[in-house]
Amino acid sequence: MEYGRLQPSEPGGSSKHHVAENPSLPQTATSSTSSTSRSRKNKLILISLLSVALILASAVSAVVLFAGRSKASNSAASSALHRKPTKAISDACATTRFPSLCVDSLLDFPGSTTASEQDLVHISFNMTLQRLSKALYLSSSLSYRQMDPYSRSAYDDCLELLDDSVDALSRALTSVIPGAASTSTSTSTQDVLTWLSAALSNQDTCGEGFEQIHGGDVKNEMDQRLKDLSELVSNCLAIYSAIGGGDFSGVPIQNRRRRLLGNSDMERDIMGDNANVSRDFPRWLGRRERRLLVVPGSQIQADIIVSKDGSGTFKTIAEAIKKAPESSSRRTIIYVKAGRYEESNLKVARKKTNLMFIGDGKGKTIITGGKNVAQKVTTFHTATFAAQGAGFIARDLTFENYAGPDKHQAVALRIGADHAVVYHCSIIGYQDTFYVHSNRQFVRETDIYGTVDFIFGNAAVVFQKCSLYARKPMANQKNTITAQNRKDPNQNTGISIHDCRILATPELEGSKGSFPTYLGRPWKLYSRTVYMLSFIGDHVHPRGWLEWNGNFALDTLYYGEYMNSGPGAAVGQRVTWPGYRVITSPVEAGKFTVAQFIYGSSWLPSTGVAFLAGLSV
Repeated sequence: MEYGRLQPSEPGGSSKHHVAENPSLPQTATSSTSSTSRSRKNKLILISLLSVALILASAVSAVVLFAGRSKASNSAASSALHRKPTKAISDACATTRFPSLCVDSLLDFPGSTTASEQDLVHISFNMTLQRLSKALYLSSSLSYRQMDPYSRSAYDDCLELLDDSVDALSRALTSVIPGAASTSTSTSTQDVLTWLSAALSNQDTCGEGFEQIHGGDVKNEMDQRLKDLSELVSNCLAIYSAIGGGDFSGVPIQNRRRRLLGNSDMERDIMGDNANVSRDFPRWLGRRERRLLVVPGSQIQADIIVSKDGSGTFKTIAEAIKKAPESSSRRTIIYVKAGRYEESNLKVARKKTNLMFIGDGKGKTIITGGKNVAQKVTTFHTATFAAQGAGFIARDLTFENYAGPDKHQAVALRIGADHAVVYHCSIIGYQDTFYVHSNRQFVRETDIYGTVDFIFGNAAVVFQKCSLYARKPMANQKNTITAQNRKDPNQNTGISIHDCRILATPELEGSKGSFPTYLGRPWKLYSRTVYMLSFIGDHVHPRGWLEWNGNFALDTLYYGEYMNSGPGAAVGQRVTWPGYRVITSPVEAGKFTVAQFIYGSSWLPSTGVAFLAGLSV
């Protein structure tokens, strides 16, 4: 039986969430205790109330913003006789991928017919936020429908993802309303692009889960609630990108020159004897976090200690996460002592911000699990550990999914947290090991093991000084290291692999001739991945890259290689797709460095992890 998306050895397919050979599952009720049902009901009521509040707040903000401009704006927008768009609307919508939807949705919104093109940025955000909030509110009412296990998994994913999208659009809207008192001066164009890109990824993931279900009331009703949401977010992204400033095919470029931290006397003052260790830390890692990333975990005064033997604050990681504060700007340190922790789907929720997990080292503190799609859950749902709270940091830990290659999609670590850092960790699995789902992420000195698409997702993520190990897959399979799923040309997302080692495990090394490994394949239309200044072993096929499905995305993807080394780095026999390029310009390669690809809001220095801002020291 085949679960999940098609393997690299098979033709066709564009989704990573197939359920089974017959995905039309019976509509049976899921079992649950009455207390669990009550808990879920209370949670959904709270979500619904929040959604209503957001809808009302959005409507009020629109009225306040435009009431003084034209008393006739409402009647003009609602006139059935004159639905012709203004020049500002026409020009703004011409930049989008869904112009008809753009025009119709804007004309229905108060104030749009008297708005300037700049005004249409926050009008489009406001209108889309209302639509997302309404979808979340209406979707929550389906909670008590009878669902098979997979449908329940897809439904729960959508509620979480819709809630995250409402939050992302709310922050983006607050940032672009002119003169808003709450607008932060530190908010950058890249912040807004990141939040919109993440919201679009959320909608994509939500829709994918239900794509694999054929028929059923819940699927049909969710399809109606989700209708046009991805397109509306895409239009917001296009309008903002066009008016808010250009980029490199969706890659934000910082024009300010930045110095490497290693050249600063202040760095030595901060780190003392550890200055040499931290000389490559980015600036968005603060003074305290820098120390935390070089001091042994046992010497750190943690806020919460987890120990299986009862010598800490709690025996389980789940208890520690529950105890951690919500919406905190202060760093909360959770020290997890050596041991093997198998708990059910650990998750750092969106409101659990600035949590730092420190273990006793790779292979010593192990967070493990075996959930997989063969158990009739979505790939999103299989993660052994998931992090959504901004400012998440993991150090000296192993994340593992032991399901095995025959269980197909089985995620060890999923991250959708903005400004996330993974440092000196090990991430172990087979298919879909590391789900870099969304937002900005930085991964350094980390070992990642897998077979099919073992680094996948749509974050803006830089891997630096990491070791990526291809493992021996099942018979007739091919290994693919990355499956990047950028679906919109305006998303500021992609996978940058910089100064890493691309290696084979000893098990694969002995039979690598039978199991070719590829650098990546395009999951979505605008897939983007680059390898720069990295060592590539001879287990990588001379063609380098693998098609997803025939000619799909070969014209629109961006795959690049820049000055790599090793026996697998020769580019003479590489693919000749229009979207593939051998990068020869350091200026072009520099756009995928920490400084230009994920550095926009100067967030790394506050986390304390080492990093290289440019291409080299």
